[in-house]
Amino acid sequence: MIKINFCDFWPGFDSNNLFLKFFERHFPVVIHDKPDYLFFSVYGREHLKYDNCVKILYTGENLVPDFNLCDYAIGFHYLEFGDRYLRYPLFAYYQWHYENLSISESQSSQLLAEDESLTKRKFCNFVYSNNVNSDPVRDHFFNELSKYRKVDSGGRHLNNIGGPVKDKLSFIKDYKFTIAFENSSVPGYTTEKLLEPIIACSLPVYYGNPLVYLDFVPGTFVRLENKNDIERVIEEIISLDSDDTKYLAMLHSKKFKSENNIQKWEEHLKSFLANIFGQPPDHAYRRPVFGFNSFYVEELKLQAQLLERRRRLNSVKASIRNTVSRINPK
Repeated sequence: MIKINFCDFWPGFDSNNLFLKFFERHFPVVIHDKPDYLFFSVYGREHLKYDNCVKILYTGENLVPDFNLCDYAIGFHYLEFGDRYLRYPLFAYYQWHYENLSISESQSSQLLAEDESLTKRKFCNFVYSNNVNSDPVRDHFFNELSKYRKVDSGGRHLNNIGGPVKDKLSFIKDYKFTIAFENSSVPGYTTEKLLEPIIACSLPVYYGNPLVYLDFVPGTFVRLENKNDIERVIEEIISLDSDDTKYLAMLHSKKFKSENNIQKWEEHLKSFLANIFGQPPDHAYRRPVFGFNSFYVEELKLQAQLLERRRRLNSVKASIRNTVSRINPK
């Protein structure tokens, strides 16, 4: 059996670990406290505690992998680094959530062209939890488009419908357009932001990956290519909103390029992992262990320890303040 484990992934990952489900379909894997192969992400520092295993990074964010810390990496960027890297963007991971994706793509023209209610839906939605570290162009575009017609904000950020929605896909399917902006514009960085409106049959208004048309068919959704193009994009939205025939033609158009399908992404991932698992663990190491890299990693471990101590101290201080406030209310 291949001993693996996971750490430092996003909240909720463990309850629906799609990677593990994929691995179990193709490889004899078992979760183990002392893994030979550790899969980790960028949402923590637990991976620094693992030294004696092959380490594979998966990033769902716009970060370039640090190959000083991992033997292999899976991410968004278009990189070439021998057998150490696979481009596997987050929208490919999220395709596993939607088993009806290929059906909705292949039958959309036939099934939806007859549905006039699609043009009678509400105008546009905007669903985001916050604007922390996000490109200000997202909020700016929301405000500019709202000058034409109200854009319903259903997330916690800029909410204008009385509270955040519970089910994003159910919410956005009732809208003709969805503002689908990434938190930044980085080559290769396409997330579920673009996939979700496609699934919900809402026309995406996209900003983000400048190379998005390497994966998706040009002209099949509205795209803000640069921040100085907002006025033109809003004019395009107004034109589509005013012309049902034009709107439905774009809505129904096939958006995924032929090579962008879940079967091919799975083949790439399976081949990448087969190369790693097909070697004895001690032959699969790629990251440097000695030299300056040893100092580099130890420094990061020390920083992680100091940050953890600060977090615990702040937690104790907050607990003391809460206790004092209950004892001596103002």
